[in-house]
Amino acid sequence: MPPRNVSQRPPVEPQNRNPVAAAFNYTTAAIMAAVFILGIGLGIAFSSTANFGPENIASREVIDRSAPNAEMCAQYGASSITMDLRAFVTLNPFNVYVSQPAMQPGCVLRSTNWSILERQNLVSSDDVRQCRQRLNTFGFTGNLDRPNEKPKIDCVYQNDAAKNLFLNQPGFGENALPRETERF
Repeated sequence: MPPRNVSQRPPVEPQNRNPVAAAFNYTTAAIMAAVFILGIGLGIAFSSTANFGPENIASREVIDRSAPNAEMCAQYGASSITMDLRAFVTLNPFNVYVSQPAMQPGCVLRSTNWSILERQNLVSSDDVRQCRQRLNTFGFTGNLDRPNEKPKIDCVYQNDAAKNLFLNQPGFGENALPRETERF
């Protein structure tokens, strides 16, 4: 048997390194920090370019201010977005076609405040009688203070069957809190 050299040691196995620590080195950290800062910068840039002009209806206050006769509308009714469109229905084959809507600010009066329209001779007593018989109310577009511009006044029906599907989410909307609704 050959003599054994005591100075030789068996080979040492490399220590087990943590793979997460190896993957997360300084270069990776610098890249992630740069992406994070870039994301914050882009978010601030996009959010600061919000457009609050008349073409961007972002809140009820904008609609209230845009309504014709805004003060009167707030006191005697409710501001609205009025959509004028035409619908075409074919029966063979059955199809529905809708024109591009024209949207403009409007106002819906409570039925107790129709006298405003009658005093200015914008609706006749016959118009009021017919609208009242159908349990409807009046809505209008255009400025009532300028009758020469011919504001458009219609007898409108409040459709209670239409539900706001944005409020149909569990925990939100009409099921979450009791609401008091006022019928116009």
